[in-house]
Amino acid sequence: MATATLSAIAPDQSTEPSVAADATAGRVLRFQIGTTLVGATLLVCSLVAQVLWKTDFHAAIPAALAVVLLGAPLIVAAVADLVKGEAGMNALVALAVFGAAATGRYQESAAIALFMIVSGLIEKRTAIGAQASIESLIKLSPTKAHRLLAATEGDADREELVEAKELRPGDVVRVRPGDNIPADGRILRGTSTVNQASITGESLPVDKVTGDEAFGGTINLTGVLDIEVLKAGADTLLGRVKDLILQAERTRTPIMRLVDQYAVWYTPTVLMLVGVVLFFALRSDPDTAFSRAIAMLVVACPSALILATPTAMVAGLSAAARLGVLVKSVVTLEAARNLTAIVFDKTGTLTTGVLSVSRLAPVEGVEPAELLRLAAIAEQDSRHPVARAVTEMARRANLSIERPGAFEEVAGRGVIATLGDERILVGRASWLADPEGGLDPTEAARIAEIQASDEADGLSVLYVVRNGRLAGWIGLEDNARPEAAEAVDRLKQLGLQRLVILTGDRTSVARRVADQMHFSEFKAEVLPHEKLEMVDELKARGHRVAVIGDGVNDAPALAAGDISIAMGAAGSDVAIHSASIALLNSNLSRIPFLIELSRRTIAVIRQNMAIGVLFIVVFLALAGAGYVSPVTAALVHVASGLVVIFNSARLVRCGEALEQEEADRAAAEQASRRRGAGRAAPRG
Repeated sequence: MATATLSAIAPDQSTEPSVAADATAGRVLRFQIGTTLVGATLLVCSLVAQVLWKTDFHAAIPAALAVVLLGAPLIVAAVADLVKGEAGMNALVALAVFGAAATGRYQESAAIALFMIVSGLIEKRTAIGAQASIESLIKLSPTKAHRLLAATEGDADREELVEAKELRPGDVVRVRPGDNIPADGRILRGTSTVNQASITGESLPVDKVTGDEAFGGTINLTGVLDIEVLKAGADTLLGRVKDLILQAERTRTPIMRLVDQYAVWYTPTVLMLVGVVLFFALRSDPDTAFSRAIAMLVVACPSALILATPTAMVAGLSAAARLGVLVKSVVTLEAARNLTAIVFDKTGTLTTGVLSVSRLAPVEGVEPAELLRLAAIAEQDSRHPVARAVTEMARRANLSIERPGAFEEVAGRGVIATLGDERILVGRASWLADPEGGLDPTEAARIAEIQASDEADGLSVLYVVRNGRLAGWIGLEDNARPEAAEAVDRLKQLGLQRLVILTGDRTSVARRVADQMHFSEFKAEVLPHEKLEMVDELKARGHRVAVIGDGVNDAPALAAGDISIAMGAAGSDVAIHSASIALLNSNLSRIPFLIELSRRTIAVIRQNMAIGVLFIVVFLALAGAGYVSPVTAALVHVASGLVVIFNSARLVRCGEALEQEEADRAAAEQASRRRGAGRAAPRG
C-alpha cells in the first residue's frame, strides 16, 4: 500500500516483514514523527514571530529551518526518482515545496511540506494498521508453551515453560483451559472444546478427542489436552494462512496495472498545464502567478487515486479472512464478481463427506461380515470417503482386516487388491462390468439388475467382486450440508446462470441431492476427465466458471476453472495450495458471501477512483483560477486521502450480518438441545 508520497518519507514496505524489519520500521516511523513535530514547531514559531515582531526577517529564520527539515526528504526522494528515470508524484511535491521556497514564501513552503508528510504518515499508518488487522483476525500463536519432559517410571509428568518458537515436531505440549494452542499437532490425551474461529471463522466451538488434529492459534476452552507437535512456527496452518494473505495483499489487479500504465503520462501532462497557467498568469496577474502554479502542483499529487484500489482490496481481504475465506490473490477477489456458472463436486462439498454404511447385501452363501471384511481389506489404503466409511465400519465390528499383498486404486472407478490367491475388486458397476473386472456375462447382468432395482435407489453402491464372482454390494449414505440449499438459493438471486452438480455417484443419488439442495442441473457417474470436459464446455459457451471441490480430488477440473475453491481446507496443505481460494471451514454460505464481497469491493474502488479524479479536476481548475491557495490545496489533499481510506474501511464490516445470523442460529440450536436434554432427564 505504499504510495509515492509514502516512499518519500519511508523505506519500501513491499517485502515480507520480519521481526527485525518490523522493529526497524517502528524506529524509522518514530524518527519521522519526531522530525515532523520539530518542523511543525518551527513553523508555529515563525507564525508567532511574524505576529509579535511584524517583520518578515524574524519570521523567515524558523520558517527556513522548517523548510530544510520538512522539505529535504521530499526533494531527496524526487531526485532519486529522477536518477532512476522516473518522474512521479514525488517530483510534483518537490517542485511545489522548492518553488514556494525559491520565491521567498518560506512559511508556505514549510506548510506544504508538513501537510504532505502528514498525508504520507497517515497512508503508512493505514498500511501498517491493515496488516495488523489481518494478523489480529488470525490471532498469532502464543509466545509461550508448556512442554512436557520425559518422565521416569513412577514419577508424575514434569513440564517446562518454553518459547513457542523453540517447539519442534515430536515435542508434547500441555494446553489448559483458556490457553492458546501453540502449534499444529495431534491430540494424544484428553478431550476438550476448541474455538477455531480465529482460523476457520466457524461460529461454534469444535469438540476434540484423542487422535484429532489441533491447530496453532486456536483457543482451548474446557479440558486439558496433551498435544504432540507436528508443525511449528511458520509451517503451521496459521503461519501458512498469514503468509498467503500478506502475499495476496501485495498482488496487483488489472485496475492497478491500468493506473500504472497511464501514470507515465500523468506528471508531464500536469507540468505542461502548470506551465501554461504560469505563462498567462505572469502576464495578467504576476503577484498570484506562482501561488497558482504551486497550488496546482500540490492538487495534482494523485494520492487519492493511488490509495483507491489497495485500501479497498486490503479491507476486502480482511473481511474474507475473518470468515475463514483465504483469497490467495486480489486478482481472484476481483474476478469473483463476474462468475456466471459454478460446478460443484458432491461428496465433501454439498454433502458432509462423512459416509455411513446403511446396507450390506451379500449374495447367497456369503455372510454379511465376510462381505464387509473383503471390502475393508481392499479399501483400507484408499483415502476416498467411501473407503474410510467401509474401513471404519469393519473396525467397529471387530473384523480381522489383513494387509493385502498388492493394492491399486483406479481413479474414479474403484480399487484392486490381492490377498493370497484371492483377487478382490471393489468399485462402481460401470467399471466392474468391463472386461477388466473379470466377470462373466451372468455376473455383469446381476450387477446391472441390482443397479436398476428399487433396493439400491438413493444409495451410493459399492460392488465387491472376489475372483471374478460377485460377493455382494454395500449401500452408503451421505448427509447434505444444512446450509447448502439456502446458499444455492442465494447464488441464484445473485444472478448465477448455471449451477451444476458433478459426481461419480449413481444417478439416483445425484438426483436426490439435487432435489434437496434446489439444483436444476446435475451429471452423475462422471469420471475426473469428464468433469474437466464439463468445465471446458461451460467456458466455451462464454461462462466465467468457478469449480468447488475438496482441493485434493478432481485436480484437473479445479485447475481448469477461472476460479477454483477448496472446501474445508484447514489442515490440508494440498487444499490450500491447489486452489485460488480456500475455505478453511466447509460452510457453503461463504460462496455467495465471496461473490457479494467481490462486487462491493469493486464498487468501492470505483467510488474511490471517482473521488480522486473529481478532486484533481475540480481543485486543479480552482487552483489555476487563483481560488485555492497552496496551503489550502495541501489541506484538501490530506482530506481526499482520508475520504478514500474511510470509504474503503467500510468493507471490513462485510459479513457481520452473516456472522450474527450464524451465531443466533447456533445459540438457538444449543438452547433446543438443552431443552431436549432436560425433558429426557429422569425425575428425582
